[in-house]
Amino acid sequence: MRTRITELLGIEYPIIQGGMAWVAEYHLAAAVSNAGGLGLIGTASAPAEWVREQIREAKKLTDKPFGINIMMISPYADEVAKVAVEEGVAVVTTGAGSPEKYVKMWKEAGIKVIPVVASVAMAKRMQRCGADALVAEGTEAGGHIGENTTMVLVPQVVDAVEIPVIAAGGIADGRGIAAAFMLGAEGVQIGTRFVVTEEAQVHENYKECILKARDIDSRVTGRSTGHPVRALRNKMTKEYLEKEQAGATFEELEHLTLGGLRRAVVDGDVQSGSVMAGQIAGMIKEKLTCQEVIQKLVSQTDELIGGKGFYE
Repeated sequence: MRTRITELLGIEYPIIQGGMAWVAEYHLAAAVSNAGGLGLIGTASAPAEWVREQIREAKKLTDKPFGINIMMISPYADEVAKVAVEEGVAVVTTGAGSPEKYVKMWKEAGIKVIPVVASVAMAKRMQRCGADALVAEGTEAGGHIGENTTMVLVPQVVDAVEIPVIAAGGIADGRGIAAAFMLGAEGVQIGTRFVVTEEAQVHENYKECILKARDIDSRVTGRSTGHPVRALRNKMTKEYLEKEQAGATFEELEHLTLGGLRRAVVDGDVQSGSVMAGQIAGMIKEKLTCQEVIQKLVSQTDELIGGKGFYE
């Protein structure tokens, strides 16, 4: 059974790799796309020329569709939005705000537009402005999160819109994918599982933290600021939560995390850096290639949904 997501994106399996800042660069995106999913380059707050270079490098490694994720709060969002058109990416996913002002330009260029949403209201708004599909991301996800869990968010979003919905947050194996499809999703977006792959250009310390994580090792900082972020607990999260509880100012808290993700991903500082990961980190016990991850996910899901070739 092919879904509207595989048809829409021209991919073999309805599995999308999350556009994680500092993690999702062209090696990872190309490897996921080559394995039959949809790879994404996470542009975060990177300048347009870096994004252009990443897209061109990915094209050297794959002839399959791939996309970029754009954070609407990036100071370079306007320029990166144009680069997506100039370089002819297949898909743009968006986060941290509304992409409404870019949708017409992207769609005229034949780009599929898939915003990440954390509420029914945002889902409806994105459908109205022309989104092709949505990622409904639950609070189990790593990084910036909303409040609703995947279990309650996905079916409500599915009921509220007509465009296909991709489930994200708390999915690491075939059981999670099967559950997402039972909730009405037609695809899944997976982040943390792809961090611990051979192709992910991430410091080994970061990967080791995920491999060693237990079910209770996830923490959310920044609830008081209105910008909650999920990461694995370490010295930084402990200090942050203590300061947050003591009523520290927004500026003090921001200073504590400034450059934290880069420190963890690039430098391997997993104590004072921000080791962003989803609640499913405790389920990841081995480092695999992207091909192995996707084949495992597909075979597990097939087995659970009746063994009739779910993705055929």
